[in-house]
Amino acid sequence: MTLRTLKAATVRSAFPLLISLAMAVPLHGQDSTIGRPAAILVDGPREGEMAPDFSLPWATKDGVGGEDWFSLSAQRGKVVVLAFYPKDFTPGCTAEMRTFSEQYADLFGEEVVVVGLSADSLETHVRFAESLGLPFRLLSDPDQKVSRKYGSAGEKGYNRRTIYVIDKKGRVAYTDLRFGALDPKAYRNLRAAVQDARRGR
Repeated sequence: MTLRTLKAATVRSAFPLLISLAMAVPLHGQDSTIGRPAAILVDGPREGEMAPDFSLPWATKDGVGGEDWFSLSAQRGKVVVLAFYPKDFTPGCTAEMRTFSEQYADLFGEEVVVVGLSADSLETHVRFAESLGLPFRLLSDPDQKVSRKYGSAGEKGYNRRTIYVIDKKGRVAYTDLRFGALDPKAYRNLRAAVQDARRGR
């Protein structure tokens, strides 16, 4: 093998790795969470494992919840959807939460507890929920302590867009660690996962 051939083979073998690394780097100043990143390294609970318990303050379109914090363990016996998202009022998050609101009955139903989680303040959550008429609670996790438990804490204090469905026994029934806010398939998959969890599958 000539030196030129060896160099060409080395470049060809390294090219896929370079492309993967380039695609994994977020574009700063843009809402890059709308798309589906090429690779994500997480350390959150896997399907079949017990969901880590937590308690966080919450807000709705009607105001702040006060001292009655949301506790995951208190929801035992119900299916729970945890929707981690980057930031209130950004395009991708607005699209996601608006879809949840407009398709709430079809996606979730009355027996399912849905919560959104970001690092935003409760006051910002109130304005965001009011602007979209959200029928569910938004939890404030400013230090990303809960987000880290679920492998959803991203860079610069923003969450990645991830979904966890927790079954009635408190186990993780479904995960989507690259939830696409503008991807109809992501919502279809979520709907199917919620229905399976409701049936106890």
